[in-house]
Amino acid sequence: MIKIAIFGFGAVGQGVAEVLMRKKRLLEKLIGDYKVIAITDSKSSIINENGIDLSEALKVKREKGMLKSDKKTLDVIDSCEFNVAIEVTPTNIETGEPGLTYIKKSLKKGANVITSNKGPLVVAYKELMRICEKHNAKLLFEATVGGAMPIIKMVKRDLAGNEIYSIKGILNGTCNYILSRMEREKLTYEHVLTEAQELKIAEKDPSYDVLGIDSAAKLVILANALMNVNIKFKDVKRVGITEITPEAFEVALEKNYTIRLISEIEKNGKPKVSPRLIPLNHPLAISGTLNAILIQTDLAKETYIIGRGAGKTETASAIISDLVELYGK
Repeated sequence: MIKIAIFGFGAVGQGVAEVLMRKKRLLEKLIGDYKVIAITDSKSSIINENGIDLSEALKVKREKGMLKSDKKTLDVIDSCEFNVAIEVTPTNIETGEPGLTYIKKSLKKGANVITSNKGPLVVAYKELMRICEKHNAKLLFEATVGGAMPIIKMVKRDLAGNEIYSIKGILNGTCNYILSRMEREKLTYEHVLTEAQELKIAEKDPSYDVLGIDSAAKLVILANALMNVNIKFKDVKRVGITEITPEAFEVALEKNYTIRLISEIEKNGKPKVSPRLIPLNHPLAISGTLNAILIQTDLAKETYIIGRGAGKTETASAIISDLVELYGK
């Protein structure tokens, strides 16, 4: 019996709970019997060693805004025995907290961890890998980059034996939506941003996306995990999209180019995130909220992946794929 703890019960944590319920019959064929024995959010928790009724937990959270007990996550980690923690607390790329501490404590207990939280991986990737090795535990993090896109496991497994020359991609759907709307409809950045906020595509404070912070964090994770480097967030040269104008698109389109926010690192090169001219027929000239990544290697040459980079169900998809990776029969 696989005992699961979920740390973080916002949109993503609830999405994971929904999938664990909806796909239970299929998942048990893939990984065997499982039960969720603990769920925590920032202020409350619910624990049941016999298995939590996820439908009831979701109902309580949505009606009351919190769970039944005021026991904190650290206390739950200390007092509960679980095989795997699904850590989906909010991202903080400056300190990685509180998720970084939750992940460390869980790994040191010998529990595996699956996370969608970019912060701990950006702040302490190498340290976390050392903890995994010392305590014979695994940390999987497919959901930190590209939502449902199968990037990390695909490269590690299906491109095993390849030397990666470069990683280049569009890693933020909000920016891609804004830029592709500006291109298509000749609108200003400010106009499209306002509409994106009304549609809930952009946050009320969009700086994390439009200044390239989110893209840079994802690039750090990909580079460290797939290219065996040790770069930090501060190493990424970063320019956002706030200064792009409709006139810039007019000039680009006259020469059969468009403009996209591109995250890129080459072997022995400096990581960078910036608006770039992209040929209209290039694989990365995508529109809407999609993400895309182009990986160049010595053997397989170019591999291109495109998919949905955000959303609670899409992120839950990546988390569930990591669960199957850990315990698949």
